[in-house]
This record gives sequence, structure tokens and C-alpha cells, in this order.
Amino acid sequence: MTGMSGSDNRPMTVSEKIFSKASGTPVKAGDFVLANIDLAMTHDITGPLAVQGFYEIMRDEEEKKVWDPSKIVIIFDHQVPADSINAAENHIMLRKFAKEQGILNYDVYEGVCHQVLPEKGHVLPGDLIVGSDSHTCAYGSLGAFSTGIGSTDMAAVFATGKLWFRVPDTFRFEVEGKLPDRVYSKDLILHLIGDVGVEGARYMAAEYAGSTIRSLSIPERMTISNMAIEMGGKAGIIEADEVTEAYLQERIPGYKLDPYWKSDEGAKYLDIRHYDVSDLEPQVACPHNVDNVKPVSEVEGTKLDQIFMGSCTNGRFEDIKIMADIMGDEPVAKGLRLLVVPASKTEYMKLLKAGYIEKLMNAGAIVESPCCGPCMGGSFGLLGPGEVGLATSNRNFKGREGSAESFVYLSSPATAGASALTGEITDPRKV
Repeated sequence: MTGMSGSDNRPMTVSEKIFSKASGTPVKAGDFVLANIDLAMTHDITGPLAVQGFYEIMRDEEEKKVWDPSKIVIIFDHQVPADSINAAENHIMLRKFAKEQGILNYDVYEGVCHQVLPEKGHVLPGDLIVGSDSHTCAYGSLGAFSTGIGSTDMAAVFATGKLWFRVPDTFRFEVEGKLPDRVYSKDLILHLIGDVGVEGARYMAAEYAGSTIRSLSIPERMTISNMAIEMGGKAGIIEADEVTEAYLQERIPGYKLDPYWKSDEGAKYLDIRHYDVSDLEPQVACPHNVDNVKPVSEVEGTKLDQIFMGSCTNGRFEDIKIMADIMGDEPVAKGLRLLVVPASKTEYMKLLKAGYIEKLMNAGAIVESPCCGPCMGGSFGLLGPGEVGLATSNRNFKGREGSAESFVYLSSPATAGASALTGEITDPRKV
């Protein structure tokens, strides 16, 4: 579909271009389209209902086959290894479905869906991707339009390979300036969410641009795209560039980036905001909403019971290295629990070979096998009533990581590392 533009040669956003390709006709924001899906993902929590819905849709069909098994991926990451009989039963059902349909299934040992799909080369610029998980917007870090859908919508995708969409308006964030020392992309996205609010980009494509964004690595971009949903975004997209191409060439030999997949000059945006991050300080999202964001200086000294370092937002090698390097050879503060959960087997092995797993365990951390873990309040590491946690994950809703009477703060890996040494929220620039 390279070269497609509006019927009047209208400049298009990258999201409009992707929906034009997916629907086979030039579209603009606000149009309703029946779009062809390039990739569909489901996991062990949302997958069982999608499978049940698929069989309901196909009950009158003689051959109950998904539309294209090569375009579906099933991942076990939320309750792994199985933490209940119900979870084990769900795993058994999904393994059986994947085998019968010829669908790729990443089992309990591989890691979190939003890390595994990009690192295995499943995500490409210009793709339209759906996943039955709200943080599917993470794949926008590679220039795809990716969005979360419900399990019943996923059932329809399994059956037809298509889904109805209203093409979203685009909210463009122009970010300039060099991030200060020990200020990272997590601080940036928390700052943006705090500025626009949890509904500030509701059903919009949040498009992140500017020199700051272009300077970020793919892992750093993943953090930003991942949290677009926390400002209400339908997707969080970053235009593919030479950084994207290099990342994909490591996974797909000979891959060449199509320069078409970027917004045209003169494209129409519903809103554009400009930011200079040269003086940005570390940010912390305070209980119980992700947009309740404050500079770390305003919450310093908050006593902590637990730190969770991981998740699809900040569980990569680079993130955990930042935390470990700040901690140095010092131990975890007395009375504090530090849980470290790498986002995938690949990231875990990189940390292991670099000596960080041993270093963290010697410091008093608990290092777990790759999974979602405490992020969704399942499996392990739950907070009890009255306890306070700091997490590098993406949500701090009441009860998100355990008791509804607990309190969760969100921060960057640097802030988590500094706080692990003191047992209270600490400005990483002071360590």
C-alpha cells in the first residue's frame, strides 16, 4: 500500500496510513472501517474466553478453523507457572487449541507478551496488531498501530481476521531536549500522563515525536508506547526510523525499512503539545491513579515495604542494569522486599551472563522467572493491607498489586534502585 494517500492527496498521519492499508481504501480520522488484522495476540488470562467465543461463532461451520494460524500468537505470562488449578486448566485448554489450530504458543518459560512479540520479530512498522490485553499499545514503539481489544472481539478476529474500527484522531507529543542525568523515558511518559490526564488522549493515537524521542533506544521507546493506554490512548505510536531498522535487522536478516510509514508533513492532528525535558526531574505516580504524578522531590522519604522491578514497561536488561548499577555493591535496605522479574527469558539470560542476577541476589533481592508477576496482583509478591510498594510497572490502581488497602507508587528503574538502598522513595540523583 506504499504511496496511498487520501482521495484528494491529503497528507496523512501514520495511523491513517496503516488503516488505509488494512482496509484497502484511503481513510481519515473518524471513518469507520472493516480492517484486516496483521497479527493477533492473546494470553492465558484472556485467551480462554476468546477460544470459547470462537467456537460459538463457528458452531454451524463444518470446519472450525481460525482464519490464519500464522497470524495468531498465544502466550502464557500472567499466571505462570500455574498458580491455581483453574490456571492450570486454562493452560491445558489453550495448549490443546494451539496444537489443533497450528498456532504458535509461547509457553510458561518465555516471558511477558509485550516483550516477547517484538524480540521474536513478530512486530513490523505499518502492521495493524490487536491483542486481548490493554498494554498491546506497546508495539507502537516499532511503528505499528497496535491496540488492546476484548476477548469477544478477539474471538471474531480468530474467525474472520477482520475487525471494525473508528479510525482515531491523533494527539501528537513533540518532545525536545536531552533528558538529564538519571532521568529516563519512564519519567518522561509519567510526566506526559500527569500533564494530559487519564482521559487526555481518549480513543486517540498518541504519536510521540521530536528529537528526544528519536534519541531513545527501542527498549526506552517500548516504555513510552506501553503506557499510552494510561492517558486513554487507543495506540501509542513512534515513527519507525534507523533505530527501528537496526533493531529489526537483528531479528529479521536483510530487513529494510519502508520510509512510507511516517506521518506526512501537513497531516491533521486533533491536538499537538510541545515539551522541553531539559530540566525534567524524576517523576513518581502516586496512589491510586497513574496521572497523580509528582516530582520525586515532593514524595521523598515515603516509607516502603516492597519494590517491584520488572513488567512489560521496565523489565528489560537495560532497566534492571540501571537499577543494579545505582545500587552498586550495597545491600537492599533492612525490612524492604525487592522483587526483580525480567520481562523475558532472553532478557533474563542477558542479565545472568552479565552477572547482574548474582549481584542482585547477593544484595538481598528475590529474582523470579520471567512473567507478569506482581504487576497484575497475581501469582506472587502481593502487598498486604496498609503496605506501600514502589513499582516500575504501569498501573497503581487500588488493589492492583494486592490488598485494596495497600498503596502503590510508580517510578523509573533509577528511582527504584536508589529507593532500594534506603527503604524509602529516594531521588536517584542524590545517590
